[in-house]
Amino acid sequence: MLLSNDVEWLPMLMGLLGGLALFLYGIGKMCDSLQEISGRRLKSWLASVTRNRWLGAFSGATVTAVIQSSSVTTILVVGFVSAGLMNMTQSIGVIMGANIGTTVTAQIVAFKITKLSLVFVAVGFSCHFFGKEEKIKAYGSAILGLGLLFLGMNIMSDAMAPLRNYPPFLELIKSLSNPLLAIVVGTAFTTLVQSSSATTAIVVVMAGQGFIGLEAGIALALGANIGTCITTAVLASIGKTVEAKRAASIHVIFNLLGACLWLPLISELARLSVFISPISNDLSGIEQAVRDTPRQIANANTLFNVINTFLFLPFAQSLGRLACWFFPERPAPTKDIVVAKFLDSALVDSPALALARVRLEVTHMGGLVITMISRFGKALGTQALNKLHELNKIDDQVDVLQEKLLNYLGSIKRSSLTNAQMQEVVQLMATIDHIEHVGDDISVGLLRVARKSVEFEIEISEETQQDFQQLFEKLETAFAYAIRSVGFEDQKAAQEVLSLDDEIESLISRVLDRQAKKLKGSSNRAMVFRIEMAFCEQARHIYSLSRRIAILVLPKHIAPDA
Repeated sequence: MLLSNDVEWLPMLMGLLGGLALFLYGIGKMCDSLQEISGRRLKSWLASVTRNRWLGAFSGATVTAVIQSSSVTTILVVGFVSAGLMNMTQSIGVIMGANIGTTVTAQIVAFKITKLSLVFVAVGFSCHFFGKEEKIKAYGSAILGLGLLFLGMNIMSDAMAPLRNYPPFLELIKSLSNPLLAIVVGTAFTTLVQSSSATTAIVVVMAGQGFIGLEAGIALALGANIGTCITTAVLASIGKTVEAKRAASIHVIFNLLGACLWLPLISELARLSVFISPISNDLSGIEQAVRDTPRQIANANTLFNVINTFLFLPFAQSLGRLACWFFPERPAPTKDIVVAKFLDSALVDSPALALARVRLEVTHMGGLVITMISRFGKALGTQALNKLHELNKIDDQVDVLQEKLLNYLGSIKRSSLTNAQMQEVVQLMATIDHIEHVGDDISVGLLRVARKSVEFEIEISEETQQDFQQLFEKLETAFAYAIRSVGFEDQKAAQEVLSLDDEIESLISRVLDRQAKKLKGSSNRAMVFRIEMAFCEQARHIYSLSRRIAILVLPKHIAPDA
């Protein structure tokens, strides 16, 4: 189909859309593979190095440079804030640093190694297809994604070439010399494709074709920064926690203020970018601009994100207060008996990160059971046994979380999982099942025995009561260590669970031996003996389940038999 000025629109549109599709698919494949390779390490590193806001910014930039999604980094941060692993001030540093990380794609494209796209595709495919180890396959998949990313950029670049001589398009591009309009266009396009990396990379390619100048490219990149956080804000506002809304609002405020700051200073930023960028002295005029402008736009994109972070990070607490003012704490909704705090459907397609959120939710579920153990142990042998019906309500909450966790893990299983990830899913399912059984041991087993003791007016001696309280304190400690071992993949905590074996068994034996001696002297002690034996057997089963949870965390070569 040939129209004015000899522009073949159908092939051009096919090239543009097909190239964009390849680019987005390539960046998605590359990021998924990198998350598979290092997602759990990134998660642990992100949580551990955020001792202050500057380290937080550095960690946010590094993690986002790998996963190339500031939205995913923000979602991770929300989970850490909710879990108490970092405070609001530290989270702001990570969110600001995430903006710096998203500039990596533009830098790669500006190096003009896209011509090697088919080499990357060939190498990546070979590693993925012929590799025997999962890690080699994952690296191959990442290289393949990078090659497809470059290939998409080449296709778009070639498709746009005829527009160089199409006056209406050139007039449209000239209108982008208005910085405010360029920012709006960059924002709109990024909101549409949900990737600031994609927008900025396309801007760099257009600059390499001579379509846009440096200042217009900078304005479009500023708009891309705003567009990416708008998507995050919308996602966070639909059924998400207050922490999620605050984190998203901080991202929006930071990028909006940054864009407003640089809008009147785009010319100065352009001059600074030219100053720090290499210049092709062997060329002149339009040829020099075509070669140098892509690198200058990429450098400007990195510059204003770095400068913005240094300018606004000292005011992190003020930004946090502003976010809290926008989204104050509100009473939890009562229509559901319990709410999953950490499960986020946006992460299901990133198994390494989604499984990290499952572990955090397991700590939430386990915390409810710890409360049940604690309350029962304190009430045992007192009149408070009559008031333990509330434990049934807590167990109902445990059951709801179990269902939500299993459904979420089922969604993760529908993604492409490595053998290690599939094994992790199976282990987490077993852990969730053990936690639910501990809740049942308390709400069904122990409460049934407690009701019998009240019904038959069984009085527990002060000595035995002290032993029982010590026993349930040890059970609470063991179960808390077990939950920590799963939630934070803490093998030391798992070993602590196993180390309590002798102490717990000793307390149980002491209670039973005492009652056995008393039983010899009086036939009326038979019911007391049965009641206290039932308490001990339930306690033994709770510890056994705690032990099984801990063993799931330990490597097979050091894990004892369950």
